Amino acid sequence: MVPSTLFHDGELRAQELAGGGPRVAAIREFMPDQHRAFFAALPFVLLGATDADGWPVATMLAGAPGFITSPDPHALHLDLDPQAADPVVAGLARHGQVGLLGIDLGTRRRNRANGTVTAIDRQRLEIAVTQSFGNCPRYIQMREIHEAPPAHMPATHFTALDARSRDLIALADTCFVATASGAGPAGSAAGVDISHRGGRPGFVRIEGNTLTVPDFNGNRYFNTLGNLVREPRAAMLFVDFSSGDLLQLQGTTEIVWDAAALGEFAGAERFWRFQVARGWYRPGAVALRWSGGALSPATEHTGVWS
Repeated sequence: MVPSTLFHDGELRAQELAGGGPRVAAIREFMPDQHRAFFAALPFVLLGATDADGWPVATMLAGAPGFITSPDPHALHLDLDPQAADPVVAGLARHGQVGLLGIDLGTRRRNRANGTVTAIDRQRLEIAVTQSFGNCPRYIQMREIHEAPPAHMPATHFTALDARSRDLIALADTCFVATASGAGPAGSAAGVDISHRGGRPGFVRIEGNTLTVPDFNGNRYFNTLGNLVREPRAAMLFVDFSSGDLLQLQGTTEIVWDAAALGEFAGAERFWRFQVARGWYRPGAVALRWSGGALSPATEHTGVWS
């Protein structure tokens, strides 16, 4: 029996609406040594946070392996590129909540860590870890990684998807979503989470400024959907793996619990809609490129939009 105290009321409600929660939940208040070593070996990491108005934001941070260090099981330190024009990093502040997703696209391994910013400047981010857990490799497409020079170009801001953004989303087989749990009891700070979503290329449907994302079978923690039950605002991040471009979006969400309501879509147990409110496009923002894109065995059993 999984202790209900591991999950907040939004996650418990999402588990109930989805037909049940996990049988086991290996969520720790510290990082085991294998997770610490995993983060230290990564050339990039996904980060979720909230901006000054409480909206979730999402980004990718990169550096040579070793740019992330873990001095103890409760801490992660990240070296930052002081020339990167990243609105997410610019908005980070001490005591702010963040979520980290480490993912190795060459092995499909991924681990999560959530916590609080203890120090931040243009060159360094320090985080006190309060939650650590692993995720299964399902729906992660395998890619090889290569170094490339960063562009250091300014972000282009917008309030509606343009042709470049639509083209990136239309071809994407991977995206990331950042969510916040909202204020807890007695006005406690909102926890933040960032997670991976994968499918066949084009698995995210575009209708005007509304994106629809199928939700496949997973660990049944429902961290993302549980947060959306409490706080419908979210952020999405799309990566152009061939160019290093980042598309960073903010919007509001709606969960469609009845998958049949949107027609047949192999593998989908439910869907969620994301109404774009604003975003920014950062060409060549990441000093990395990826080749390949072999579908995972789980992804091969998922559908496409008709």
